[in-house]
Amino acid sequence: MTASSRSTSVWKSGARRLLRRTGFDLVRSTGHQGGVDDFIPFEATMRAARSAGMSVGDYIDDVMNGTPGATRATVDALRTRGVYSDGPDTVLEIGPGSGRYLERTLKECSPRRYEIYETAAPWARHLVETFGVVARPTADSSLAPTPDGSVDLVQAHKVFNTVTFLCASRYFFEMARVTRPGGRIVFDVMTENCLDPAAVRAWATKGGSGHGSYPAALPRTTCVDLFATLDCDLEDGFLAPLGVASTEVLVFRKRP
Repeated sequence: MTASSRSTSVWKSGARRLLRRTGFDLVRSTGHQGGVDDFIPFEATMRAARSAGMSVGDYIDDVMNGTPGATRATVDALRTRGVYSDGPDTVLEIGPGSGRYLERTLKECSPRRYEIYETAAPWARHLVETFGVVARPTADSSLAPTPDGSVDLVQAHKVFNTVTFLCASRYFFEMARVTRPGGRIVFDVMTENCLDPAAVRAWATKGGSGHGSYPAALPRTTCVDLFATLDCDLEDGFLAPLGVASTEVLVFRKRP
């Protein structure tokens, strides 16, 4: 469930023009909890990607978001930081949306079980049918169906810069709960490292009206200090594209 690369209003405008060329339009869906189908309608995006002869992930990155290779670059950076080196047996992803990070994660490792928490039902069904992942029922910021200490890698990409502070914070507690000792937690947030004066000006002047809580910022120290109390230490961090500026990907490891 994700929006990366341009501001939401600019993104919607560009995506709407591109989809109209293939006979579709971008509309706001209903009956869900703010899933990715607010930004990326399932049927229209699938057909547009097929028409362009591209994978859904590449189509979203290259055409709709205008940041070719952004997902691949993030996954490559995680690989160089050893996130997949332990061969995670169980992976959990919050808000996989179209599955572009999910698909590349599966290419990096071969988990026995891959759980997803996705509020957009059409995309969730697609991911289950295409990749054989397990869709868990979503409720607020809870990962209750997943047992304590049962997951090797917990991740969320382009999620916590689209939700409120309380929503993100509640997920953080849940992510630490389900991660096994020695496992990793990976997510991105818009920290102060992403908000120099030029970036703030870009968001204010080119970022459009946003979408609900997007773009949401969260202090890096808040994340690091909170996870430290949950027995999780920061291993690394790096910047990735988001809207008119960037987001920071943080990698934590739960203490054995």
